[in-house]
Amino acid sequence: MGTAYTPGLRVSAHTTIEKVRRLPLKGDVLVKVGDKVSPRTVVARTEIPGIMQTVKLAEKLGVEPADVQKLLKVKAGDAITQNDLLAETKGLFGRYFRSEIRCPVTGTIELVSQTTGHVGIRQAATPIEKDAYVEGVVTRVMPGEGVVVTCEGALVQGIFGVGGERQAELVTVTNSPADALTEAHISPEHKGKIIVGGSNISSSALRKAQKCGVVGIVVGGIIDRDLMDYLAEVLNEPGYDIGVAITGHEPIPFTLIVTEGFGTISMAERTFQLLKSLQGQVASINGATQIRAGVIRPEVIVPLKNAAALQVSSAESGLLDKGTPIRVIREPYFGILGTVTGLPSELTQVESETWVRVLNAKLADGRDVTVPRANVEIIETV
Repeated sequence: MGTAYTPGLRVSAHTTIEKVRRLPLKGDVLVKVGDKVSPRTVVARTEIPGIMQTVKLAEKLGVEPADVQKLLKVKAGDAITQNDLLAETKGLFGRYFRSEIRCPVTGTIELVSQTTGHVGIRQAATPIEKDAYVEGVVTRVMPGEGVVVTCEGALVQGIFGVGGERQAELVTVTNSPADALTEAHISPEHKGKIIVGGSNISSSALRKAQKCGVVGIVVGGIIDRDLMDYLAEVLNEPGYDIGVAITGHEPIPFTLIVTEGFGTISMAERTFQLLKSLQGQVASINGATQIRAGVIRPEVIVPLKNAAALQVSSAESGLLDKGTPIRVIREPYFGILGTVTGLPSELTQVESETWVRVLNAKLADGRDVTVPRANVEIIETV
């Protein structure tokens, strides 16, 4: 077996990008196939039904359930505001010892049960809108669900990220991929920008970025403790841990994308130079990461206008062969870049005593190693 296929991170100056924009539940699609859209174009909309608030009127008023109906001041279908009078007893002689119940929430009377004496109040629905995220063209419509938006452009996938979808201008702030991104690199002029650094960003630089209004950060690496301490501070959750579930929903002021791994790791030269060449252009970024089934990678997307016909290299097609650039994604070489030098066809026994297919690689630091093929990702370039 001379070749193999493996999933990998993509670093492409020119590729076709398809983004599925799907609602969390059925709704209305607002665009059609062929429509040109911008990142903030709303392509689909729906509403999440409000919470049902139950008021136990019979118990509160001390009456039989069948008597609740005649004590109500509203009926099913009526809109009601918090603190409005919901029900009232007549009291002694029509004026003494009267009991009244005020509405606890704003909403609509949805049901009145004569069996239990309960009243159900449906709170207002929450509108949900899905935007296009990238500038492109609608190429597929999923009725009631969403659309697929397609564009041609530059794509850089990272290995880990936090924070959600954002769009802003790219600015490179370090001179080389080996330079750490420090407080000195960040200033008020970077407000509303996505800044690109080199090998690391410190916790103090994260705080400076927040203070200056930066909306996105792309760096090669970060010390995991620095990131967790910062998130614990911002989210007001002492002892916060990143965990293993999907990221990207953190309510933080910017999106952070790490391209190489945890620690101080120089950004890959090709990645740094590509991002530097895109300086001044508007990028769409998303820190969402999931490393288990249904892998999701953080990404930087810069749509290109009037792009020429796409040519796909063997690396981009997922082919693992001699000369293919890779990144190791397991210890003891986690995050290190390299190049495939050999693909032995026979199974090899590894430390866990299992027999697996391996590859030979020359790492960026000059070491020749043998690792399981499942422990690497292709770095796809165009």
